[in-house]
Amino acid sequence: MGRERPEILFVEDEPGIVEFLVPGLGYAGFATRVAGDGPTALRMAEDREPDLVVLDLMLPGMDGFAVCRSLRERSDVPVIMLTARDQVGDRVRGLEMGADDYVTKPFHFRELTARIRAVLRRHGQSGEMRAPGPLQLGDITLEPELRLARRGDRDIELTRREFELLDLLMRNPDRVMSRAVILDRVWGADFMGDDNIIEVYVRYLRSKLGEPNPITTVRGAGYVMRRPQA
Repeated sequence: MGRERPEILFVEDEPGIVEFLVPGLGYAGFATRVAGDGPTALRMAEDREPDLVVLDLMLPGMDGFAVCRSLRERSDVPVIMLTARDQVGDRVRGLEMGADDYVTKPFHFRELTARIRAVLRRHGQSGEMRAPGPLQLGDITLEPELRLARRGDRDIELTRREFELLDLLMRNPDRVMSRAVILDRVWGADFMGDDNIIEVYVRYLRSKLGEPNPITTVRGAGYVMRRPQA
């Protein structure tokens, strides 16, 4: 569709879930639109078809089953159903109506993003829309296609994880990246280790990049690289 980032239509009527998920999806590399009910979701999908729909089952007035059925009558857009129900019958019914996957509340954010990427891959998208060319933040340069990193005129040798962590931070300047987002984007949803590994790799990266320290720890929130002040 020519978009810089895959677009998610998130259909959910609980404000707390919306407030939690939408920023996280943005940090994970997705553009997100939100609909609070079924009719609104269908109008938004008709106005501009998203790359994927995350659809809550328990919606006011028109439930997720009806929304999925209506979407399938007009489009093959991928659908992931999101619900508090954990009944096999509901899962089967949703899949029979054309849903591509099913996530049960409560869920881990990394699980949802992993399922979104998996469904997008099955539909011919990577879920990782990245702008080509080198990245520049202050005197730090990153060339993803060549896997090269420099600070000033000094080349920096980075491991794969260090490179991917720096890539993530440089693509999101002035954005605080949470531990959940970093684990999802750098280590993947199947990582079962301690998330203290992030602190270890940030320390490695700071050591290799040198001073002044380019990575700021935001206590209780995550890590961020700031744009240099003019």
